[in-house]
Amino acid sequence: MVIGILAVQGAFIEHRHMLEQLGVSSFEIRQKNDLLKPMDGIILPGGESTTMGKLLRDLGMLDLLKEKIAQGLPTFGTCAGLILLSQKIEGEKNPHLGLMDIVVERNAYGRQLSSFYTHDLFNKMKIPMTFIRAPYIKEIGQGVEVLSIVSGRMVAARQKNMLVTAFHPELNDDLTVHTYFLEMVSSSS
Repeated sequence: MVIGILAVQGAFIEHRHMLEQLGVSSFEIRQKNDLLKPMDGIILPGGESTTMGKLLRDLGMLDLLKEKIAQGLPTFGTCAGLILLSQKIEGEKNPHLGLMDIVVERNAYGRQLSSFYTHDLFNKMKIPMTFIRAPYIKEIGQGVEVLSIVSGRMVAARQKNMLVTAFHPELNDDLTVHTYFLEMVSSSS
């Protein structure tokens, strides 16, 4: 199994470390040609979603990435990755990839100083969760399964081949969420 990790901006190296701990090969996706390499799944990391969206467009990667995900490539988006995948971003006209039937609220918990750490349920398992300028899922469409709710807000969900979290599982030692994603990848092949 090989996982590509979008590495144009954001916390991609932390995801590589998580995959290494699970014995899974990965590579960084920095340009359009990297998207053509064989991969069994892709991770869209946390970072700054507006910057990531702009870089994806400027580097000519957005349409190819969208096509691969739409064709069923297992995809895991954390924080900014969640925003990139959403069909609607509150207060903005255009989504980035617009593939997951969710509406998101950016910076829903406030500024950097409002970042927080908690333990809560993900897919019925209690795990550590780090929220940094995190979004949350405001609305879901049909076919979207909510995997985690923290303080009344949806913060993890899955729709077909797409998994998203508003928190950063790559910033903790717990491998639950990455293991869940790799199970998605295994069952898709």
